[in-house]
This record gives sequence, C-alpha cells and structure tokens, in this order.
Amino acid sequence: MQFFLIGIGGAVGAALRYSVSLLFLTNETTAFPFATVAVNLAGCFLLGALSSGLELKIFINPDYLSVLKTGLIGSFTTFSTFSVEVIQLLQHHFYFSAILYIFISAIFGLIFAALGMKIGKSISERVEPV
Repeated sequence: MQFFLIGIGGAVGAALRYSVSLLFLTNETTAFPFATVAVNLAGCFLLGALSSGLELKIFINPDYLSVLKTGLIGSFTTFSTFSVEVIQLLQHHFYFSAILYIFISAIFGLIFAALGMKIGKSISERVEPV
C-alpha cells in the first residue's frame, strides 16, 4: 500500500512540476531555467521544514509523511533536469548563465533547506504534539 501511496504522491509532484514549467514557459535551451530553479528551491525549503522536527508534531500519519517527502517533493524537484540544463547552457556557450545556475541552485538550495528547517523547528516548538 505504501508504494501505491508514494506513487500517487509522485504523480501529483510530477504534475505540479510540469505546471510550474508551463507557468515559466522556458522550454528553450537558450533561456535561463527559472522553472527548475523555482521547484528545486521550493522543494529544498519544504523538505527542510518537514525534516526539522515539525514532522513529529503535525497531524499526519508517518506513512503519509513519506508520501509527501519521497513521493510529492521527490518528484517535484529534479536534479537530472538541472544537470541536463547546465550541460545545454554550456553547449550553447552561455557560460555565465551556467555558472550562475549552478551557484543559485547549490548555494540558495542550501539556504532554502536551512531556512525551511529553522522555520519548521520554530513552528514545532510552538505546537503541542498530537
């Protein structure tokens, strides 16, 4: 049953990921990949928040937490797309964009994860366990 639920979470995450790419309309290899940056930073923040102690105090079955973390957030974010987009930027000689993309993804990904963990911990300290 857990595999099925994670699969549903994955399907929802993938559909959300595709929706974000439609919002940014950056399917061209020469465009800066704003959609991938947005979903990866959002995923870093959300996964950080759900890995901070907050997950112990929210009203959710631990099995469903895996659905959110592994299924939804795991399929919403995308390291493989990031990797291919960096290579494509380099192949098209957009070196500054490639370096900027790597920098934003790595540094801000860590910052967003830390911020999510800090906010999640702060919230969990104020919430009574259920």
